[in-house]
Amino acid sequence: MINQRKILLLEDDVLFANTLEDFLSTHDYHIDIVNDGEEALKKHYKNRYDLYLLDINVPHINGMELLKSLRQSGDNIPAIFLTSYKDIKTLKNAFICGCDDYVKKPCDLDELACRIKTLLKRVGHFKEKVYFNDYCYYCFSQRKVYHHGTDAKLQLKSIFLLELFLEYKNQIITLETITNRLWSPSQVPSENAIRAYIAQLRQRIGKGKIINHKGIGYKLIT
Repeated sequence: MINQRKILLLEDDVLFANTLEDFLSTHDYHIDIVNDGEEALKKHYKNRYDLYLLDINVPHINGMELLKSLRQSGDNIPAIFLTSYKDIKTLKNAFICGCDDYVKKPCDLDELACRIKTLLKRVGHFKEKVYFNDYCYYCFSQRKVYHHGTDAKLQLKSIFLLELFLEYKNQIITLETITNRLWSPSQVPSENAIRAYIAQLRQRIGKGKIINHKGIGYKLIT
């Protein structure tokens, strides 16, 4: 469904993860399940989510380190920790890492659904469509730019970059922030590639929409 909200679920308990997927699907959410932090990071670079639902004690990269890394890269997608940790120190550290809510296991699934709904409503993460002019707009749920009613077929990293601009409209986004959003730690970033993505966006949404602050970064003017 076009209007389904997408949730990235990081949970290494397969049975519990499947239970959550079945339950949240009945509330019209699309769930992507990953079992470890590295897999979650890979999913993050390939998709845009409306919410992260994260266990803490998972293999490779734990939930807290994952969220801390995402927040440092400029990712402000709402996040809920769903964990069996009950001590105050862990709770405090979870919020320091950047979570929006913290739910202790075992949890009531109806309560969890209410928390998710309330958080997404409060954050109001994105409008469904953002118009740049009378003939060009971006559709978040489809992750596509439409130009004169036709899919502009932008590269995926151009889409990631556009979404970053829309998160920080009328603000300068540094080259470091752009690099962290477009490339995973195992990939080699390229300023030439960034310039190519910028050129592709300008061609579609308007040359004057994206301003270059030389040596610092770029800004989307709305």
